[in-house]
Amino acid sequence: MSTEEVTMPEAASDGEQRILAGRYAIGEFVGQGGMATVYRGTDTKLGRQVAIKVMKAELAGDDQFRSRFRQEAQSASRMAHPTVVRVFDAGDDLIQTPEGPKRLPFIVMEYVEGKNLRQLAAEHKLSQAEACRVVDSVLTALEYSHRAGIVHRDIKPANIMITQSGQVKVMDFGIARAVSETSSTLQQTTAILGTAAYFSPEQAKGEAIDARTDLYSTAVLLFELLTGDVPFRGDSAVAVAYQHVSERPKPPSERAPEVTPELDRVVLYGLAKDRAKRFQSASEFREALRLAASGTMPGLDLQQQDTVLFSGGEEVSESDLALRQLAEGGGGARTQSRPPVMWTWAAILTIGAVIIAVVFWLVTLAPKQFLPDSSREVPALIDVDRAAAIKLLQEADLVAVPVEQTSEDIAAGNVVSSDPERGTVLSPGDTVTIYVSTGPESAKVPEFSRMNLTEYTQAIEDLGLSVGVVTSVDSPIEAENRVLSVSPEAGTELESGQSVDVEISSGMVSVPALQDQPLDVAMSLIDGLGLSVQQIPVDSCPAQNGYPIFEQSAMGQQAQGAPLELKYCTG
Repeated sequence: MSTEEVTMPEAASDGEQRILAGRYAIGEFVGQGGMATVYRGTDTKLGRQVAIKVMKAELAGDDQFRSRFRQEAQSASRMAHPTVVRVFDAGDDLIQTPEGPKRLPFIVMEYVEGKNLRQLAAEHKLSQAEACRVVDSVLTALEYSHRAGIVHRDIKPANIMITQSGQVKVMDFGIARAVSETSSTLQQTTAILGTAAYFSPEQAKGEAIDARTDLYSTAVLLFELLTGDVPFRGDSAVAVAYQHVSERPKPPSERAPEVTPELDRVVLYGLAKDRAKRFQSASEFREALRLAASGTMPGLDLQQQDTVLFSGGEEVSESDLALRQLAEGGGGARTQSRPPVMWTWAAILTIGAVIIAVVFWLVTLAPKQFLPDSSREVPALIDVDRAAAIKLLQEADLVAVPVEQTSEDIAAGNVVSSDPERGTVLSPGDTVTIYVSTGPESAKVPEFSRMNLTEYTQAIEDLGLSVGVVTSVDSPIEAENRVLSVSPEAGTELESGQSVDVEISSGMVSVPALQDQPLDVAMSLIDGLGLSVQQIPVDSCPAQNGYPIFEQSAMGQQAQGAPLELKYCTG
């Protein structure tokens, strides 16, 4: 462990584990990279194993970095896909370092049993089929993240995990952006991110980054898996960056003759200097890779990737112009004389008129033609019942993946949020993660006044509790199924998922045997049962004291308000 590494012992001097943020118990040291040190840990609240990545101390002094780090981690935490290492939490805590205690940022991730791709490739070279399968999964992860609006920026073997079952998972979404946007120079950024071997030309020139940057890095990754080495190497990060901008890559087959021409074409197309002339989406890259892996030559035009321009009478390629811009701070020579001012204004006005006309047509004449037939839009799902949300997604040819989470605001069983969010355009068959509320983490047993069993069950389940034992009790007053009492009593605070026993009215009363009882005694026995009693005197019987009952029309369990005829002897 280097001197830069934070001091994070598995157990404190008193034998207790070190706890981060009052929740995450630090376990054994796993490894470290240019940005962070990684530990195995335990989420003491949920009892699950996690990986805890603690950022290096030199990053901690930058308040802007800590703020952006938390923001990017929160964005990454919304992604839930089998090819992406889940981010569970992020924050900062006081941690002992060689320079003393410092508040260091950390990120809590899904713990993956396996090795990263760099370790795996160092042990043995992957076959062409294995390389294509790994890159295919990486492109699937990038397709998902790009649709969520997240660009990885640091695709390389160390950020790709291979599980023990062979599943591919991409990690560290958002961290590279947090670092790169708070680092002032190329040298600082590359020192933190590690090698510049996977940089895109636009990264090397300090230009804006988009999804196609990840696709260039993925093409470098594919080159390395096929040949055992990256396409460009140099003595420094800047030297490698120059090569990415200026030098045309060699086909992989020149270093590994077994690489097929089909794969050569896919790699070279992905390594185009001009991002407009390489793959425009992860799905396009993946389809071309699958064709090449099956032995079919993909229809990719390599001839237009390095168009020759003219500058002052000499032929200069776009690559050379880019190199000059990189060397001269973007100053490059003019490629032609300035057009007349009148022509310039005429062109600007014409383009402006065309844009206004197109916008007017889109807004007024074709409001319903924005979505192609082959696309699907994520419907509004928040606060929709789980079953109804799944049905809505099925009707849109999308696949629902329910994930439970607690919520203080949304009733249990209803959708808290979805990923991707409402309005996102997807392809048929794509998955949408719906986060279904299990209610708050704890709740008070609700009041039951004048509620029937159905109403009270709904009230309990909305709070994340459940109905336990239901007991029916005879009642002459309360309607059938009305709640009479609960246990624990109303107002008691319970943890989510605990049950409440309920006592309800059966809607029945029990009529005792009244024969041979004097009339006044019989009436006192059934007083309060709510029966409709009719007394019928009979004088064809011998006189006895108390006018005894000798016949009753009903006995035992009877409905509330049931009629009861009592025949008594008058003598």
